[in-house]
Amino acid sequence: MTDIHSPLTLGHLHLSNRFVMAPMTRARANADGTPGPLAAAYYGQRASVGLIVTEGTQPSGDGQGYPATPGIYTDAHVGGWRSVNDAVHARDGLIFHQLMHAGRMSHPDNTPHHRQAVAPSAIAPGEQIYTLAGLKDIPTPRALSTTEVKATVRDYSHAAKRAVQSGADGVEIHGIAYLIHQFLALSANARTDQYGGSLKNRARFAIEVAEAVASEIGPQRTGIRLSPGFTGMGLHHGTEGHMLYRYLIGELSRIGLAYLHIVHYQSEESLQELRRLWGQAFMLNRPGRAREEIGMDIASGLADLESYGSMVLANPDFVERIAADLPLNEPAERSSYFGADPSSYSKGYTDFPRAF
Repeated sequence: MTDIHSPLTLGHLHLSNRFVMAPMTRARANADGTPGPLAAAYYGQRASVGLIVTEGTQPSGDGQGYPATPGIYTDAHVGGWRSVNDAVHARDGLIFHQLMHAGRMSHPDNTPHHRQAVAPSAIAPGEQIYTLAGLKDIPTPRALSTTEVKATVRDYSHAAKRAVQSGADGVEIHGIAYLIHQFLALSANARTDQYGGSLKNRARFAIEVAEAVASEIGPQRTGIRLSPGFTGMGLHHGTEGHMLYRYLIGELSRIGLAYLHIVHYQSEESLQELRRLWGQAFMLNRPGRAREEIGMDIASGLADLESYGSMVLANPDFVERIAADLPLNEPAERSSYFGADPSSYSKGYTDFPRAF
């Protein structure tokens, strides 16, 4: 029986354990999208997990959805992330940058160019979004042209190259809720070109992004995060959801990516089927997983890796606390999850006490 504390070879990397720090938006980047001065301390503190996956990083100006989120497409971004990656590596940790294009989940107030958001189709999600001026209705996005879709694929591969140039060990493509998921969803994609209509066409963008990123930095440095059961932010797949993800995951598996990261909101039978379809490492996130369930999916053989969010956020020595069966810190109030006042950026970020 495999234990969650046991090592794992993931692509070209050797993980010391099978704990993964899940991507969590912290909204503490500088105005230009460069990681702030505390980011290196924050990620460095948590380097004892087998793998860190960073907060979502936009691959372009059009990709930004929320204020103070980081990018990875300019020289300044590369310099800022290099200090983060160096801090993790100095503690023998490993780090993947998550590439996240927000698509229609954006507002002109939150982007560097203050333009209308872009998406598969001009369909608003019917929700509000946080801006520095407070909550605002999300405007109707502009539909990308076919040429622009292909350019956006290139934005992803460029961002992946820049991440590796900054010292990242790889990237994770974010395929939940945002642009990639919007192409998959019938409720967000009404296109009539090769990126819309049939489930194969709606999956095309995700597959092309994965192929482009893998071609740029190598499939062994590339993971992808999906959630077949996620239906938030105005997204749904009609009756085709099961077939859509079966097809998508089968096609992605052929690329030889390092891992598939599933956020689980579906039946156990469907989860088992996805595991069988996927030929590489399988990472599983169960939102709200209880402490006594930690390691169960590794032990059963369902997963190779388990990812954790708020538990790692509140416990920089999470792995050590679990190994020693020590109490866990509770996360601070939710308002501190996201940065707002630079004078208090450390609160709920780098100020959690260690047991060791």
